[in-house]
Amino acid sequence: MSETRRITVAKGDGIGPEITSVVLDVLKASGAPLEYDFIRVGKDVYLEGIKSGIPESAWVNMAQNGVFLKGPITTPQGGGYKSLNVTIRKTMGLFANVRPVKSLSPFVATSFPKMDIVVIRENEEDLYAGIEHQQTTEVVQCLKLVSRPGCEKIIRYAFEYARAYGRKKVTCMTKDNIMKQTDGMFHAIFDKMSKEYPEIEADHYIIDIGSARIANRPEQFDVIVTLNLYGDIISDITAEIAGSVGMGGSANVGTDFAMFEAIHGSAPDIAGKNIANPSGMLHGACMMLVHLNMPEYAEKIQKALYRTIEDGIHTGDLKSELTKKVVGTKEFGKAVVERLGKSPEKLKVTKPTSHKITISVKPPSKLVKSLIGVDVFLDWTDCDRDPEVLGKLLESVEADNLRLKVITNRGVKVYPHGRLETFRTDHWRCRFVAKEAREGNGEVTHPDNQIRYSTIVKLLGQLEKTGLNFIKIENLYNFNGKRCYSLAQGE
Repeated sequence: MSETRRITVAKGDGIGPEITSVVLDVLKASGAPLEYDFIRVGKDVYLEGIKSGIPESAWVNMAQNGVFLKGPITTPQGGGYKSLNVTIRKTMGLFANVRPVKSLSPFVATSFPKMDIVVIRENEEDLYAGIEHQQTTEVVQCLKLVSRPGCEKIIRYAFEYARAYGRKKVTCMTKDNIMKQTDGMFHAIFDKMSKEYPEIEADHYIIDIGSARIANRPEQFDVIVTLNLYGDIISDITAEIAGSVGMGGSANVGTDFAMFEAIHGSAPDIAGKNIANPSGMLHGACMMLVHLNMPEYAEKIQKALYRTIEDGIHTGDLKSELTKKVVGTKEFGKAVVERLGKSPEKLKVTKPTSHKITISVKPPSKLVKSLIGVDVFLDWTDCDRDPEVLGKLLESVEADNLRLKVITNRGVKVYPHGRLETFRTDHWRCRFVAKEAREGNGEVTHPDNQIRYSTIVKLLGQLEKTGLNFIKIENLYNFNGKRCYSLAQGE
């Protein structure tokens, strides 16, 4: 008999209270030994002036209980409100987002009756850092931050998950043909780490063709591990082609805390109409029970849910020729409760087993870091944006040991020897390297390996005197003698 556990629950916004109530009724009827602390998070809390959407008392309760069952949340538009989900994931160290998707064909209509995929998504980094700036009249930027420890944790988790649950293959998806530093690091760590799991097949897809293959031949995938934004997108793709986003559950897992939810949003347009499908949150609750080492209750609920679907008791989003009765949210929950203790006749329920996956990351080896240049970004609209004019102006600047190497606009080289056809905005990247630097194949080396930070400061002072409006800089580094910054297109 499992020990009673206290968990934190938020009913959420929109359809959240409706589906959460159904899930709690099913959990109670299953006999799962749970006690609940209810907290307020979401839209009303945002509008009270708490920009995170979470009051301090809720943070304390979540940390004490270590497990959070959350209904979908509405983030108010405008006003600088941050996504509550992203805030919780990053604050509580929930580095792994786990979204299993399995076909329930023929009872849930799908063209892919054999698909059974788990998407494991990095959950804290990437563009979801939410660091954005408007830098010129025409250009805004969003920083994509990817760390080596973050990559190692999620990739290790994916392989350990596959090993624990008897999965045969892990597929990595990136866009490292374009983002060679960020996505390139993720892919390189995947390739290196895969050698520690010889019993598990490992492969890699560029995210665009990988997404197309998921949409067309999902049966060829088993476990997919990827970065944050890509994982967000493809986990919805997998849920949709399996039959309904409303069926998908999600686990957000960290070292000492875990959050469970449906993958869909709060759907305020159908809130209060008793038509929402609670299956996604039910699946999330089953993942929670497995996490709590209560797999027998997860199996009991899963079987009842599948039996309900087999019996043709469907919410409106699942309506098909096999539907015998379309029911509302509450009625669907009652049908699941009535079938607790029964098993489906055709749909297979994989017997859930609790596996404690422990992830540790070794401290990285210290690399030798050498400053070998600087990119200076300018806001410049003079002289009809002629890069030749800007190039000659920058070459005339007294910059001690630095010289202008290349100017780019939106990543494309426009000076020297740019093309007139290239469209140009008011945002210019101007790359400076040491005058004595040697170049070959885009690489830059220097006799004493580096320049001084004071040299860059002097350069900025000279640019200011010239009247140029610099908006940011990015230092160029070699690590252990290897170039660790991107080249311009055409450089």
